Amino acid sequence: MDCLKIKDKIFTSRLITGTGKFSNYSLIKPMLENSESEMITLALRRVDFTGNTENILDYIPKNTILLPNTSGARNAQEAIKIARIARAAGCGDFIKIEIINDMKYLMPDNEETIKATEVLAKEGFIVMPYINPDLIVAKKLQLAGASAIMPLGAPIGSNRGLLTKHMIEILVENIDLPIIVDAGIGKPSHACEAMEMGVSAVLVDTAIATSEDPVAMGKAFKEAVCAGRRAYLAKFPKENKKAQASSPLTGFLRD
Repeated sequence: MDCLKIKDKIFTSRLITGTGKFSNYSLIKPMLENSESEMITLALRRVDFTGNTENILDYIPKNTILLPNTSGARNAQEAIKIARIARAAGCGDFIKIEIINDMKYLMPDNEETIKATEVLAKEGFIVMPYINPDLIVAKKLQLAGASAIMPLGAPIGSNRGLLTKHMIEILVENIDLPIIVDAGIGKPSHACEAMEMGVSAVLVDTAIATSEDPVAMGKAFKEAVCAGRRAYLAKFPKENKKAQASSPLTGFLRD
């Protein structure tokens, strides 16, 4: 069976979903059922440990793996603190490192992410760092103990697709860890394209949660991810360079 393995955990689904943009928490459970997603991100600030307000954890099935993120952290120290609080609160050992101090474009701070990864990996966390795709950074994260690498496809919430496609392809070819595209995926076709490239999984939040029907959209993304993965495993035909050279369009395109 073709499964996703992150550290020692096995997943049958290659679609990770998020809780960040749902206007109604009651849609989370049916979305998870329809999408068959087995892991969902969670910002710790949305969890009410006092019992005074609506608690998002009440809407997430117990068999779903939580992926707390360090949303709001602006440096490694803050990310480490949030991760430790999440573990102490019973959210498990998975952690998505998200360190952002650029408030205009919301680009992750790769350098601070490496620092946080090194500390948390030594503490036994299953660290999944969110980065601006960069081969050297990915290699340093692998050495630091990351369990997966999560490059952005486009800026957070932009829904613009795989603007960093060629950089992600370099990571897929050279990093011996699951590569999970995070941020920017706005349509099922974007997810399918990412899977066709050979990434291990995709994380989709905004495109599902802010659609008119998140439950149906979750299913659409499930099917797109499965189609892209099947296409990747089936192996695309190699480009016929000889045919390209003799094509009447070749000279036109070159000009």
